[in-house]
Amino acid sequence: MTRVLIVEDSSTMRHHLREALAPDPDLEIVGEALDGERAVQMTARLRPDVITMDMMLPGISGLEATEQIMAAHPTPILVVSSADRQELFSTYNALAAGAVDVLEKPRGDASDADWAVRLRTSLRLVARIRVITHPRARLGQRTTGAAPAPLPVPMPAPVRGGGVSVVAVGASTGGPGALTELLCSLPPNFSTPILIVQHIATSEQFAVAFSDWLAGQTGRNVRYATDGTPVSRAAGQILLAPPDRHVLVRDQLLRLSDGPQRHSCRPSVDVLFESVADEFGPSAIGCLLTGMGRDGAAGLLQMRNRGAVTFAQDEGSCVVYGMPREAALLGAAQHVLPPARIATRVAELSSAVHR
Repeated sequence: MTRVLIVEDSSTMRHHLREALAPDPDLEIVGEALDGERAVQMTARLRPDVITMDMMLPGISGLEATEQIMAAHPTPILVVSSADRQELFSTYNALAAGAVDVLEKPRGDASDADWAVRLRTSLRLVARIRVITHPRARLGQRTTGAAPAPLPVPMPAPVRGGGVSVVAVGASTGGPGALTELLCSLPPNFSTPILIVQHIATSEQFAVAFSDWLAGQTGRNVRYATDGTPVSRAAGQILLAPPDRHVLVRDQLLRLSDGPQRHSCRPSVDVLFESVADEFGPSAIGCLLTGMGRDGAAGLLQMRNRGAVTFAQDEGSCVVYGMPREAALLGAAQHVLPPARIATRVAELSSAVHR
C-alpha cells in the first residue's frame, strides 16, 4: 500500500485527485492539506510514502513547504502544477530543492483523457525513490563540527587533439538542481559549448519556462537548440534538447530528430552522447547526472572508448542514483563526483588547453 498526502487548496482539484486515485486500491489517501504549513505538519505526523504538492498555496507556498519537508522529513514529492509562468518557476525551484518530478494539472481539453492514469503511474514511480535531505533545503541550519575536507581527486588526463570542442551533459530526475550546481560552478568566462539533454515535462509552456528558469538561476546564455546550428558558433552557450526531439551532432552541425524513443525517452541522452563520440572523439567531455533508468550510460561508454573524458555524478549527491550508477557499472565514467567538482575538473580541462 502506497500512502499519499494530497496538498492542494482548490476543492475542485482535490476532487480531481481523489477521483484519479480511487481506481487503484494500492494508493491510499492518508490526508489532505489545504495550505503549506499544514502540509509540513501532516508530513511529520502521518509520514506518507509520497506527496502531491501544489505550488500556489495560502500561507507558506508549495516551494517553502517542499524546502521544509526535505529539510526535516525527506519524502518523495510529485509537484502537480499548472502551466502558469509564475507557478512553473516555483515548480523548477521546488525540483531544485528536492522534489522528484512534476505533472501538469488537467488542462480541460482532450489531453486530459489519460491524466488520471499518468498521475497514478507517476505516484507509484515517485514513491519508490529513496530521497535524501537536499542540501538546498537545510534552511540555514548550523552543522555540528567542521565539514570534512573533500578527498583529493586526480586531475583528469589532458584532452588530446588540441582542445575541448564540446561538453555533453545528460540528466533526468533531480536534474534541475544538479544542472544548476554544475553550471553555477563553472567560471563566468567558460566558453566551450554545452549541449544538454534533460528529461522533463514535454509541454511547450513547461519547456520555455525551464530554459528561462535555468538562465536565471545560472546567469548564462541558455536556449533550446535549433536545427543546423554549427557547434563552433555556440561558444558560451548552453543548448538544451527541445521537448520531444532528439538532439545530436552530424557534420559538426546540431540536428534535431523525431526518431524513435530510446529507453522510452525522446530526447535521449544516448542519442546525444553517441553522436558526440562519433563527431568529436577525444576533444569532447561527457557528464551523466542524476536520473532514473539507464539512458546515457551506453553513450557515455562510447564517448570514453573514443577518447573523451567522462564523468558521472556520485551517489551521495544524486536525487536518483540510476543513470550514473549504470554508467559506473559499465565502466563508462572515469570520474565519479558531485556536480560542483565535475565543473571544476571540466573548467581545468578547458583552460589547460588554452594556456
